[in-house]
Amino acid sequence: MVRFAVLGCGRIGRMHALNLARHPRAELAYVYDVVDDAAADTADATGARRAADIDEILGAGHVEAVLIASSTDTHLDLLVRAVEAGKAVLCEKPIDLDLAKVDACWARIKERKPTVMVGFNRRFDASFKALRDRIRAGDIGRLEQVVITSRDPGPPPLAYIEVSGGLFRDMTIHDFDMARYLMGDIQAVHATGANLVDPAIKEAGDIDAAMITLVAKSGALCQISNSRRCAYGYDQRIEAFGEKGMLQAGNQRPTTVSFWGAAATEARDPVLNFFIERYTPAYHAEIDHFVDCVEKGAAPLVGYRDGREALRLADAALDSMRTGQTIRLD
Repeated sequence: MVRFAVLGCGRIGRMHALNLARHPRAELAYVYDVVDDAAADTADATGARRAADIDEILGAGHVEAVLIASSTDTHLDLLVRAVEAGKAVLCEKPIDLDLAKVDACWARIKERKPTVMVGFNRRFDASFKALRDRIRAGDIGRLEQVVITSRDPGPPPLAYIEVSGGLFRDMTIHDFDMARYLMGDIQAVHATGANLVDPAIKEAGDIDAAMITLVAKSGALCQISNSRRCAYGYDQRIEAFGEKGMLQAGNQRPTTVSFWGAAATEARDPVLNFFIERYTPAYHAEIDHFVDCVEKGAAPLVGYRDGREALRLADAALDSMRTGQTIRLD
């Protein structure tokens, strides 16, 4: 039984806490949040103890793992303190908004050979994993092109956008990781962005739509399409094209029922409208994998370097958008 603490009891932290409380090989021992009501609510919902402070958790010898779901600006400090306290760490993305700080953090903790996993949950989506497995199995021959579509149903609150680090570091970072997961390391980035959804997002210094082209070291190409608004729901699709054919992973719907009638044919349920709904099974699989890693002392599927490389791609995309140039990473 792996004993956990969750740091941060907002929307994503509370979801992780509930998943850990239900996991057959995990025990949620503590939760903590700087907002007392959030911590108390999560503690009540899970049966965990509400910690008075971080030190109470880090000093608890029976706690083996910490899940960091607090605000991004706190991730690095909590990660270092948890590793130095001998805990395994699952940290939500991004590790930080500053690549230099991410590198300095790793330089500080790497000699401990820590178990650190970054929360790129989409790697654990069954459809995306199956698509990758079939690429690796050679079903489509040499991979030549990948198209990733990722569109939110609506923008997050403006207060969130103002501290998010921007669309590339907050939203596209998942797609950068998925591109690396499918294609391997990336050698060039070209990005364009626009404000097409909400003028307030532009006033906050961010974009709400983007198209990014990546070139993998293998020579394969990737196109990422992002928007902060999608009228038909949470649009999450991947297409992989190769010399022998194509693989597609499509959107998820509540049911597979379709309607045929005079007014419409093949009418189906709307696609799922929220990331937690869409990726619920993936979040469960992510926790299961991390528990396995802690139990066995194994390296996580998505580690610190993966978090670092996704942030590097986000920075390169931002540089490309600002300069109009293709940014080479090699």
